[in-house]
Amino acid sequence: MWCTGALLATVACTSPDPVRPKGLPGGSTPSTVEYSFQELVWQDEFDQPGLPDAAKWGYDEGGSGWGNKELQYYTKARAENARVENGTLVLEARREALHPGNAYTSARLLSLGGGSQLYGRFEIRAQLPGGRGIWPAIWMLPDNWQYGNKGWPDNGEIDIMEYVGYDPGVVHASTHCNKYYFRTNNQKTATTQVPDATTAYHVYAVEWTPESITAFVDDKPYFTSRNEHSGWEAWPWDQPFHLLLNVAVGGEWGGAKGIDDAAFPQRMVVDYVRIYRMKAK
Repeated sequence: MWCTGALLATVACTSPDPVRPKGLPGGSTPSTVEYSFQELVWQDEFDQPGLPDAAKWGYDEGGSGWGNKELQYYTKARAENARVENGTLVLEARREALHPGNAYTSARLLSLGGGSQLYGRFEIRAQLPGGRGIWPAIWMLPDNWQYGNKGWPDNGEIDIMEYVGYDPGVVHASTHCNKYYFRTNNQKTATTQVPDATTAYHVYAVEWTPESITAFVDDKPYFTSRNEHSGWEAWPWDQPFHLLLNVAVGGEWGGAKGIDDAAFPQRMVVDYVRIYRMKAK
């Protein structure tokens, strides 16, 4: 969600991953381990209409700009901005000045109740909003903030999907950490073309192992961030992370070419969210 979209890493990979086996001096001789992601351990199919399931989803609330000069106010438990209907989760950005200083409302949900884990496959089927100034994201943050200054970016971020409305059909995946992040313009990131992202559903996913984070659209890999084994500064992804789903308005990236107020309301529609456990084969 902090990404500026610079293309730095485009190599894609899947398992097997090299890992450092226990019991070897310094772990200096890598072996090859293959991973599977077959065991479904957490999901929301959005079958019950109304507000999102409070046992599975919490809210980030407020309109302070969220570090990116965003213009929306994220509301809490307000059906106009976040609701389940027709078997889908709807996150809706609206042009309405309900809170002083914010001309728009929207929602930012985070997964609860088992919706976080260390490693695995995180899979979301969604149709994205569009329009100039719209900035939807499907991403991940740590449950605990333990590295460096105990804040961002030291503890890492995984962007499964980001989209800016002024650049139609282009989907981004990124990782951010102390050593590589957007404010130093060296984040690890890549893009792929999804021409009908705003009119059709696609499956956005990452497979996260001790050695790599790989992003997919419809099971096609297009981005990999690799573990350099140089410390937490380059790889803080050794602790549980949870999911975030949101639709931002404006911001340093999303609003770089202004906002089309005629485009509102805009909705990200999510068919399901599924989390799978990583297992060594």
